Amino acid sequence: MENQTSSKGIILNNGLYLGLIGVITALILYAMGKSLELQWVSSVVGFVATVAFIIFGIKQYKDANGGFISWGQGVKIGMGIVMISALITIAYTILFTTVIEPDFQAQAMEVQKQAWIDQGLSDEQIEAAADMAEKFQGPGIASAFILAFSAFIGFVISAIVSAIMKKSENDGY
Repeated sequence: MENQTSSKGIILNNGLYLGLIGVITALILYAMGKSLELQWVSSVVGFVATVAFIIFGIKQYKDANGGFISWGQGVKIGMGIVMISALITIAYTILFTTVIEPDFQAQAMEVQKQAWIDQGLSDEQIEAAADMAEKFQGPGIASAFILAFSAFIGFVISAIVSAIMKKSENDGY
């Protein structure tokens, strides 16, 4: 395996496409006026796309590398794809919440407060929860959460896919 394929292009292309799918999904929901009500759709599409692009990227590398890939190479490719996508998501989130829809956080908080009222929380509990939630709404905290969550999900998916797809020159099958 001295003549291994470079993974850089595979990571960049698949990460870019994955990030664009997330942005396009979010923009479609925004254009429909359903960003707050159908946020779960964006999550489902994002998860399915993440799994698909990690599998596709690892398979691309394996095929380009003569059918061989180690677990570590697979995890590196999967994590790279997810982290490129996360950077695109962070850029979009900052653009969305500062330029496109600056009052989105306030709208989301109103929806959440109504959910708390429906759950039967007292006014004091709602106020305390809202105060706590506001501390986590800045772009820096949101970016950190996006990176951390993406890294965790990306690692889990990449580790599983890599364990299934790994094949070294020493494997006898």
